[in-house]
Amino acid sequence: MGTGARAGGPRTSRAAATEPLVIGVDIGTSSTKGILATLDGDVRHSVTLTHSPSRPHPGHVEMDSELWWQEFVRIAAELSAKADGPIRAVGVSGMGPCALLTDAHGTPLRPAILYGVDTRATAQIARLTASIGADRLRREAGSPLTSQATGPKLAWVADTEPEVFARARRLFMPASWLSWRLTGAYVIDHASASQMVPLYDPAARDWHAEWADPLRGGIELPSLAWAGDIAGTVTEEASALTGLPRGVPVIVGTIDAWMEAVSVGADGPGDFSLMYGTTVLMIATSRRRLDHPGLWGTLGTTPGTSCLAAGTATSGAITNWLRELSGGPDFAELVAEAERSPAGSNGLLMLGYFAGERTPINDPDARGTIVGLTVSHTRGDLYRAALESTAYAIRHNLEALRQAGADIGVAHAVGGGTTSPLWPQIVSDVTGLTQVLAANAVGASLGAAYLAASAIADVDIAVWNPIVREVAPDPRNTERYEALYADYRKLDRATRGIAHRLAERQRGQRR
Repeated sequence: MGTGARAGGPRTSRAAATEPLVIGVDIGTSSTKGILATLDGDVRHSVTLTHSPSRPHPGHVEMDSELWWQEFVRIAAELSAKADGPIRAVGVSGMGPCALLTDAHGTPLRPAILYGVDTRATAQIARLTASIGADRLRREAGSPLTSQATGPKLAWVADTEPEVFARARRLFMPASWLSWRLTGAYVIDHASASQMVPLYDPAARDWHAEWADPLRGGIELPSLAWAGDIAGTVTEEASALTGLPRGVPVIVGTIDAWMEAVSVGADGPGDFSLMYGTTVLMIATSRRRLDHPGLWGTLGTTPGTSCLAAGTATSGAITNWLRELSGGPDFAELVAEAERSPAGSNGLLMLGYFAGERTPINDPDARGTIVGLTVSHTRGDLYRAALESTAYAIRHNLEALRQAGADIGVAHAVGGGTTSPLWPQIVSDVTGLTQVLAANAVGASLGAAYLAASAIADVDIAVWNPIVREVAPDPRNTERYEALYADYRKLDRATRGIAHRLAERQRGQRR
C-alpha cells in the first residue's frame, strides 16, 4: 500500500439488510470504541464509552482490565442488537504495550500497567540495560529499554509485589485479553510481542528465551500469530454475555497505533502513519529493519514488514487537561479560540512533557514548561501553544526517523485530532509534511473491523476508507515556526536539570 492519495469519498448507499456484518472494538487510553460495518466498509453503527486510567502514585498509570471486558460486553451487546444482518467476524485492538498479569485461569492479579506513559520501572530499566548491554539490546531486540518496554515492568512487579508475581501465569495486552475472553485462545500478535522488550526476538520471530526466562518467572508466554489471523471462535459463555453468535471467528488483533495504520492503508513498506490521540504515535514501515538509539524497532502487522516507531507521552492529554482546568468548555469552543491566535501563540512556547517524554529523549523525569506568559495571553493562546508543542515534538521525532534511514514522504494522518482542521495544519506548518486524511478518522476500531472482514472475505481498504483530504504546509507560517522550533529545542536543554530536580521533589512530596 503506497503513500499516494486515493480518489474517492464517503459512501452514502445502503447495503441490503441481510448483508453480512463485522464488529471492530478498540480499547484506548481514554475510551473504548466499537463499530458495526458491512464487508465493504459501510459503518452502520458506532458506540463510544469513555474512561480514564488511574494514577495511584507518581509515574504509575494503570487500568482495571475488568473494565475493558465490561465495556466490550456493553458495546458488543448494543451493536449486536442493532445488527440488521448476520455478524460474521469480530476484530479487537487496544493500547499497548501493556502488562496485565493473571493467574492460570485468566483472573487478573493487579491492575494492568500501561504502556510508556507509566514510568515506574526506571531502576529496572537501568539494571537490565547494564546486565544485557545497550548495544546488544538494540542489535537483538531492535529497541532500547525504555518506559515503553514490558520486561522492566515485569521486573518491577517481581521486585515490589513478589506475592503477585509468584501467582502470575499469563501475560496479556488489551487486544489479547479480549480474544482470550471471547475464545479462550491465549495468543498475541508478532507486532505486539516485538514491543515486549526484551522478551521477543524479532529476527527469529519468536520469544527470546535467554532474556525472557529470567524475567517471566512462572508466566507461560502466549503463542504467536499475525494480527489478522483467526485466534478462535466465540464461546458459548462469551456469546451469552455479549450477544455475539457462538462460533463466530475472532482475529488476534494488535496494538491500537498499528491498527490505526491498517485503518488508513498505511501498513505497507514505504508508508508512514501519524496517529493523533491521547498521545501521538508515528510509524514508518519498511521491508528492512531500521535502527535508532532513541526509537522503537518493531515488526509490522504482516509478515515481511518492520517498523521504526516513535511516540510522545502526551498530546491530546494536554488539550484535555487545559479544557478541564478552564471549566470544561466544548473542544469546538477551544479550537475556535485557538484559531484566533496567530502562529506562535502570541509569543508562547510550550514543552509538552506533562507526563515525562518518550521518544526520542526517553526521559520520564522531563516536565511541562510554558514560557512567555503575560496577563495579556488568552485561553486560545494557551490552547494553540499546546497544539504547537505537539507539532514540535513530532518534528523532533521525524528528524530521528530520517536519521535512521526512514524515507518519509506523505503522512497518513488518523485519530480524533484530525477531525478539526487546525491541529493537522499546525503539524504540517511546523514539520513541512503533507498529510492525507481518509474519509473515516475513527481509527483502530475501523482497522479491527477491516481485519475481521479480511479474515473471511476479499476486501480493500481503499474502498473501506478512501483518502478525501490533503493538508499541505502553509508557507506563511513555516518561517516563523523555524525560529520557534529552534527555541523549543534550546528550551528543552536549558530546563532539563531544573525539571529533573522538580520531578524528584514531586515524588518526595507525594509519597
